[in-house]
Amino acid sequence: MELKFIERSVIISYQENVVKRNVSIMWFANFFIASSMTMILPFISLYIESFGNFTDSYVQTWSGLTFGVTFVTAFIVSPIWGRIGDKYGRKNILIISASGLALSVLLMGFATSVWQLFLLRLFMGIFTGFIPMSQALISTQTPKETAGKILGTLQTAGVSGSLLGPLIGGLLADGLGYSATFKWVSISIFLSALIVKFGIKEMQLKVTSESENKLYSTKEVIKHIVGHPVLLIVMLTSTLVQIAHFSIQPIISLYVIEINGIDNISFYSGLTFSAAGLGSLLFVKHWGNLGDKFGHSRILIVLLFLAGLAYFPGAFVSNIWQLVGLRFIVGSAIGGILLTRVSYIRQEAPLSMQGEVIGYNTSLQFLGNVIGPALGGTLAGLFGFSSIFFVTSSLLIFTGLLLTVTVFKNENVEGYFVSNKS
Repeated sequence: MELKFIERSVIISYQENVVKRNVSIMWFANFFIASSMTMILPFISLYIESFGNFTDSYVQTWSGLTFGVTFVTAFIVSPIWGRIGDKYGRKNILIISASGLALSVLLMGFATSVWQLFLLRLFMGIFTGFIPMSQALISTQTPKETAGKILGTLQTAGVSGSLLGPLIGGLLADGLGYSATFKWVSISIFLSALIVKFGIKEMQLKVTSESENKLYSTKEVIKHIVGHPVLLIVMLTSTLVQIAHFSIQPIISLYVIEINGIDNISFYSGLTFSAAGLGSLLFVKHWGNLGDKFGHSRILIVLLFLAGLAYFPGAFVSNIWQLVGLRFIVGSAIGGILLTRVSYIRQEAPLSMQGEVIGYNTSLQFLGNVIGPALGGTLAGLFGFSSIFFVTSSLLIFTGLLLTVTVFKNENVEGYFVSNKS
């Protein structure tokens, strides 16, 4: 009996060490992916301008469409990747995802027209979703009680990459040109595939519950989501938040030009992007800890209202530093929103369906990524940049109200707090 106890303790210790190692290695993989992908965001609109002599309205509209089209294919394939990951493992999918992203970005460096860039962004969507899939991999190795803390640690990688990426991308674009920047970025992305290939050991948290081990059909997964109203609304917020957040992303360089002029535009655009990343980096782990303690759905409500209130003054900024300050506040809230959504899913979905549920959540997120840039480009072209901030603020506050009503109608408040403390 004593020998069995020792063997069991050794196994548990080994599993814990593997998880810690996986989190550390995946942190670097996510960092490379996030920094690489955000290197090209600040100058997509400027890259389009370099293809010809276009009107401002044309550039604004196609910046939104080119930015958002990636997420059309991502919207379709994300649940498929999630289900394959649940059945066959997630490590190989992560390698395929990173390799596909690297190839897509490399080819963008050779684009000579808006249509070529548009089609390559569409193709890239097949492989988009590396970070959500990595969260699913780590989530299946993590107890529910500490999901917020551990996933928060992992998310700091994406946030750190998003923080440095735009700045590095801006400097590379100014120094090497747009085409060369795409080619260098593709190398950085490919490093993530190598890190996962040789560094990650895939395993799953040992469970005894029948519901955790059961293999679920797609119909059963959808029935589980629909049968849990708070989970359903939390996932729907993925679309609404991304519509709001991504409406300004593809044309932020043009907004920076309007309030700050053309001088050092790539650098100031990168700085504006990075301000949001810094806010997220400094606060995301705190939001995860608070979610573990008080409930992720309630922290999500607070963050939705915070983001909504922070977006509104963006319509009235008169210099670049006011915009940077507001982006810092917005980033601190958005980073927490992304984390608390995944942490809530970890609590409400059995392990054996989590990849598919996170896949649906990612798909809904990408749907917002499609609608948001197109909406932002259209609003900017018709009504000016200020209109985007008004619409974005209203949408986030509406989402906060919707989730508030759902949570307090469907959760026993007292019992919920007790269960989270126990």
